[in-house]
Amino acid sequence: MGPFSGTYIIAQNTLNRSFLGSNFGPAEHSLITQLSGGGDGRITLDGATGLNKYLSAPYPRDVLAYSSSTVSDISSDAFAHLLDIMGHAQSARRNYGEWLAQLRHRLRAAFSIDDGAQIVFAPSGTDLEYVALAAVMGKGANGIHNVLLGADEIGSGCVHSAIGRYFATETALGAMVEPAAPVPGMGPISLVDIPVRCGAGEARASDTVTMHMAQEIEHARRAGKHCLVHGVHGSKTGLVLPGLADIKRMQERFAGDVTFVIDACQARITSEAIARYLSVGAIVLMTGSKFIGAPPFNGWAIVPGQMMQAAQPLPSGFETIFRRAEWPSDWSGAVELPDTENLSLALRLEAAVFELERFQRIDIGQVAAILAAFERALTRSLIAPLGARRIVPGGVAENMPIEMRTLATLDVSGLPGLATFDEAQAVHKELALAGVRLGQPVKCVAAPEGWGGTLRVGLSMPQIITWAQQPIDQTEIDITKDMTVISRAVQDTLATELV
Repeated sequence: MGPFSGTYIIAQNTLNRSFLGSNFGPAEHSLITQLSGGGDGRITLDGATGLNKYLSAPYPRDVLAYSSSTVSDISSDAFAHLLDIMGHAQSARRNYGEWLAQLRHRLRAAFSIDDGAQIVFAPSGTDLEYVALAAVMGKGANGIHNVLLGADEIGSGCVHSAIGRYFATETALGAMVEPAAPVPGMGPISLVDIPVRCGAGEARASDTVTMHMAQEIEHARRAGKHCLVHGVHGSKTGLVLPGLADIKRMQERFAGDVTFVIDACQARITSEAIARYLSVGAIVLMTGSKFIGAPPFNGWAIVPGQMMQAAQPLPSGFETIFRRAEWPSDWSGAVELPDTENLSLALRLEAAVFELERFQRIDIGQVAAILAAFERALTRSLIAPLGARRIVPGGVAENMPIEMRTLATLDVSGLPGLATFDEAQAVHKELALAGVRLGQPVKCVAAPEGWGGTLRVGLSMPQIITWAQQPIDQTEIDITKDMTVISRAVQDTLATELV
């Protein structure tokens, strides 16, 4: 198979302020409508800008984008692919279940996933938390104790879904719900978050994280609860915690009392890593809207087969969240879910699998060469001119897992106008509206009061696919130009704000 897995391209069709009056034809408008529906309010397009809450769009745009750590626009190739799919929309609507079954088959092939593992589709990465909870319901007499890892470095809505509660005012089925209200039938769930960083902002070591996890598992065992413990493979800053060896040791120590779920929602993960997690009985969560490059919302959970066989029937409240075809037909209770279609979700999943299949055909050596060119250009043409510092887990970028080298987190707290997290957020938004899209700031740099400013520069599958079609020297020239534009845009924005 190909290199690993994973989101974004610089495409055509400049966004104008009156997005609905652009040069798109009826077919394009119909597709855009589909891609911005079937989820919740986070992907609704603003009528003036044509952008969603993430300042991204479900159509190709002529913008400079290294934003895959937050969200992606769709590539021009994937958009064209979906237009062709929409040409057969009537057939697609009649065969939603068959379409998702085909996508499951293609995901298995792309990641070399064993046939025994099961794939559950979800409208968003936040909804995937419900899948993990459903997989362990009934394992503890007094419910579930859910242990998140680094809530600041995963999706913000997950703190609600991870405790079995609704996180928005409506679901992907259009059901109007009350945020923070319990999803019916999920039973008692307690929640705790283990920080991945110390007070100084430094990432904790695996053994430190493991110690805290073990304490929570002991607590759950004494309370008669089954412990669902989150690891992370590719956080918002590229962390991988805890190590696989530490996961195995905890499983041996607490056999039967703990289940691990790996948050790989950035999709910066190799097929080999997925196989290793599944081999130790862990659930793997992924989305297609970040490194992989499809529009939000779409995601899937890869669940070890034996876990599905032992699972209790799905809770009644899932009838407001999921459709029948999104779950394996053999999962107990899936037949009770609404037998309806979400063409919007199917199209977004199709875009994700389309990009994944293209990416996996690239030789791993070619990917490594592109990443080396990216790191040279990043250092020379962005980090040095800004006087920024790259935050690297482990200290040396070359020692990071190859999939984590697709993301760089920059400490820009030394720049006037970017010293604080709030200032960095404001600059990030100004850049995005001006056509320079980076990953949102994250809280990983300690400041005298609060958190310092950061910016993230992330590659995507569609970008790497494009660069793989040309000589590596040209790729480095292209990336160098991009980094120079970003550097100047940041400096111009700061100069304007400081006037």
